[in-house]
Amino acid sequence: MIGLVAREAYVSAKSQPVATAITLLMVIGMILSVMLTTGRTIGAEQQVLSSIDAEGTRSIIIRAEDGSGLTSDVLERVRGISGIEWAGAFSSAVDATNAEIPDGERVPVRYFYGDNPTHLGFPTDALLTENLAYASSLALDQLGLSDVAGAVKLTTGESLGMAGVISPPDYLAGFEPLVVVPRPLSSDGERVNIVVVFASQPELVAPVSSAIVSVLGVEDPSKITVQTSEALAQLRSLVQGQLGSFSRGLVLAMLALMGALVAILLFGLVVMRRKDFGRRRALGATRGLIIALLLLQTGIVACLGIVVGILASVLILIASGAPLPGISFIAALGILTLTTTLVAALIPALLASRREPIRELRVP
Repeated sequence: MIGLVAREAYVSAKSQPVATAITLLMVIGMILSVMLTTGRTIGAEQQVLSSIDAEGTRSIIIRAEDGSGLTSDVLERVRGISGIEWAGAFSSAVDATNAEIPDGERVPVRYFYGDNPTHLGFPTDALLTENLAYASSLALDQLGLSDVAGAVKLTTGESLGMAGVISPPDYLAGFEPLVVVPRPLSSDGERVNIVVVFASQPELVAPVSSAIVSVLGVEDPSKITVQTSEALAQLRSLVQGQLGSFSRGLVLAMLALMGALVAILLFGLVVMRRKDFGRRRALGATRGLIIALLLLQTGIVACLGIVVGILASVLILIASGAPLPGISFIAALGILTLTTTLVAALIPALLASRREPIRELRVP
């Protein structure tokens, strides 16, 4: 039954080329207008937010001078604070050279304490053992280990095999050249000089940083400094709020305009085809069938217009070098456009279903 109604709706759409073409052009125009204005704005917003996020909008870095008394035990206390996604700690730096070049260039090596170091740019398949070190590309170049084969020797006499390359995030750029050695948490607590914490959301940076300071458990708080991304988080919220409100307003205005135009067009179509609907009612068509027929007819045309409009707008944005909005925005736009078109077609469809066969078929 549904297949027959859909086929009838398709045939009906083809039999009215003018109305179908106008509806199709309105939907395509709607998609193009939104994609080339709001879509372009959303794409630019995502680029800006990605750039801000690259600077670590959720990062909190705590630095401790020697003698502060900060130990790796702080990680256990920090984990009890809500709003934290990840936390790790670093020891003070120890100089190291290429094990084969004792007089070569020195680079700082830090011991890392914590879980899931992918936030530090570690490869997902990294072997986290005590005798292996991971280094950034800059550190490997300075050590003469660009092919990641060899070992480094610390000034303490300890030798470490080089296991792989890490890609430190931008907020750790000040640590470069970076060589990291994973270490398990000790029950006695190891001295650390840096604690890095990631808040789960940018707006939680300020309260989370305050909570962390309260559980540091240091001997000399004057030797502690806290570096947060609170300013970046506020900037991110401001950018997202301003661009988002403008985009939503523009999309709603365009959807309302298109819905009104579709409703007017279909109302005129219903008036012109009132005798056709009267004949269908006289032949036994139910009111529900008439409504379904008109909605399906409109939906088929709208879906075609959505596909054509999205493809055309994406090609235009790519050709002009403009940023593309995400898949979620494009999918949401398509669903909203289809929903608006069907809602706009509902009132004319209800009017068509209420046509009385005797009145419409009466010969003057």
